Amino acid sequence: MKLLKHILILCTCLSLTSCFEDNDDNLISSIDINDFVWKGMNAFYLYKDEIPDLANDRFASDEGYSSYLNSFSAPEALFESLIFQRETTDRFSVIVRDYIALEQQFQGTSVSNGMEFGLFRFNASDSQIYGYVRYVLPNTSAEANNLKRGDIFYAVNGTALTIDNFRNLLLASNSYSINLGNYNDNGTPIIADDSITPTETTIALTKAAYTENPVYLHTVLDVGNETVGYLMYNGFTGTDAFDSQLNAVFSEFQSAGISDLVLDLRYNGGGSVNTAIWLSSMITGQFTGDLLVREEWNSDIQAEILANNPESLLNPFVDQMIKTNGNGEVVFQENINHLNLNKVYVLTTENTASASELVINGLNPYITVIQIGTKTRGKYQASTTLYDSPNFRRTEANPNHTYAMQPLILKSINSVGFTDFDNGLLPQIGLEENFGNLGVLGNENEPLLAAALADIQGLGRFNQTINDVSPTLEVQFEADPFENEMYVAPNDFLNGLK
Repeated sequence: MKLLKHILILCTCLSLTSCFEDNDDNLISSIDINDFVWKGMNAFYLYKDEIPDLANDRFASDEGYSSYLNSFSAPEALFESLIFQRETTDRFSVIVRDYIALEQQFQGTSVSNGMEFGLFRFNASDSQIYGYVRYVLPNTSAEANNLKRGDIFYAVNGTALTIDNFRNLLLASNSYSINLGNYNDNGTPIIADDSITPTETTIALTKAAYTENPVYLHTVLDVGNETVGYLMYNGFTGTDAFDSQLNAVFSEFQSAGISDLVLDLRYNGGGSVNTAIWLSSMITGQFTGDLLVREEWNSDIQAEILANNPESLLNPFVDQMIKTNGNGEVVFQENINHLNLNKVYVLTTENTASASELVINGLNPYITVIQIGTKTRGKYQASTTLYDSPNFRRTEANPNHTYAMQPLILKSINSVGFTDFDNGLLPQIGLEENFGNLGVLGNENEPLLAAALADIQGLGRFNQTINDVSPTLEVQFEADPFENEMYVAPNDFLNGLK
């Protein structure tokens, strides 16, 4: 708690004290929320030093500060003006109007019909696009209607999908029908002449509140003389139950005596930093106490931490999962099940991001990490939720609105100093997913898993080294604006900046 006190004093010193409260019937004005936005960004934003309007001496008076805040018609406009290089460096900081929905999403709860999908086209200039099913969530509308991985759809409610209408057709509606088609490669290996043949089949889907279990699939495969563990893990959700279940999977792998692990993160957009540290520790076990990743904050906070608690910048491998509440009291604790592996296979795509990349980057200096697939997203920064309260906690948050910010506050750096991989982490074995032959997840013949198993057995079927493989035909989009977040839980953040 000592560090928390120092940080809050620092934040108070950096921000002007006027609050511009509007007490007329407890209504909240834009300037009130703008005040919260500027102060939170001034205190914690990772790229503060790059934004002149966030300088500690930016305003000579309260009047100048008030005039500045009034120049923005909405909090979103102010927030966006304070972002550093939105297209290249900070693609991830967000402001939301409803932090309750934000919290639910971080806990894995959202509205879903159970169809996890991607989009692709045959030529980069095509406006026509197609959908493919990546996987189906259990106990959902998609499962009930027998949708399966690899299904292709070309239209929604009879309207052909295009680059301009897919968001409205697929993301804005809670109920719709997809029109299925068959993938036709026309008997050639050339993708440009492939096509989708429409069928008469339609599937009606309805969204409902759903909590996704990130431990999607795990199994043990006997391949040749090797016992291989396979885990498809789709999100570092950070809830007690799901973290405990992840740990239980590694107990099963221990009992099975696996010799190799294939960790499937191809659709894992990230999540909790703590869970990423724990997963890295489950894979290993022989490095407990050694540095996995260290943190770098903006210069003001970095200096404060170095002066008062420099150890809090270091995230080591651990042998226990421990969570604390807002008072620093332990509310969850469990011993970690270790595999003590010296090598791990990780399946990746450009949907592999943030906390997933932390695991890969953190493990790389210690064990052999064989990355198979395409390059990752390229997100090495972490964020946290800031609320409109005196100490930016959820407790005492302003009751007159539900705005919150999720700004980038730190970047992770591995034990040998590697970070800033904006273009992603490159695979040793390059292999794109084939939309016409996705295979069955967890099956030995699924292409990416098959590549890993071939390498484990030394068969050399997929031994080409590709410097930069990127799925040029896949349409990149975010159904959930937070799917690529790597976040620090507010309690952990304010109880020790970990």
